[in-house]
Amino acid sequence: MEYLELNNGVKMPVEGLGTFLMSPAEAEAASLAALEAGYEHIDTANAYMNEKAVGRAIAKSGVARDRLFVSTKLWPSVYEAGDAAVDGTLARLGLDYVDMIILHQPVGNYLAAWRTMEKAYKEGKVRALGLSNFPQDKIAEVIEHAEIKPQLVTVECHPYFAQAELREYLGQHGIVIEAWYPLGHGDKALQAEPVFARLGEKYGKTPAQVILRWMLQEGVVTFPKTTNPQHILDNIDVFDFELSDDEMTRINALPQKAY
Repeated sequence: MEYLELNNGVKMPVEGLGTFLMSPAEAEAASLAALEAGYEHIDTANAYMNEKAVGRAIAKSGVARDRLFVSTKLWPSVYEAGDAAVDGTLARLGLDYVDMIILHQPVGNYLAAWRTMEKAYKEGKVRALGLSNFPQDKIAEVIEHAEIKPQLVTVECHPYFAQAELREYLGQHGIVIEAWYPLGHGDKALQAEPVFARLGEKYGKTPAQVILRWMLQEGVVTFPKTTNPQHILDNIDVFDFELSDDEMTRINALPQKAY
């Protein structure tokens, strides 16, 4: 595994398992398989309705808590429940703290919700704070009003939608970008791009593994979602090769699409 350091000094694994749209049974099985395969980062959310399942997998895995990075997401209406919302997510996960709490969408009174998350951060219930699906202007608004600025922003990001402008902006503030849908928005054309086939043949990797390696070298944290045991193993098998500068440039030259 490789790691990066967030702007508050917390160390974060650069790859994890996403559990979006997984049923509780699927989330528990996939999370347990991932942890047994050496994953150290699992991502869930209140809205996914599978936090308890992820918590069960963590408990069954026997992996020491300090070796794990667990992230979850709260809906902006969390501020109405205050401490109870954060305590509820900890109870569902069966944990004393989470490594990252992310504000799920830029809706409602998200600034009040951010203050609730800051309180949890100060109380040691969470080690880092993030935003999900926030556009740049709303990220700027949170930064302007926050006592504790975000450590991470998670958005759709992949070679067809590289988010270059947003990544540059976040870099100015020391904020890490994290990708959901790292293998594309269900776009089969992405993995069929000839550049990934050629590089996969060169390195003995699949096109998906080449894409994930590109993302990691671009400094993008990623958590591909899969319930397939073989894909879980394949997705983490990306740390034994490195793309050259020329190869990175060729991938960066792929046409960008609007989603």
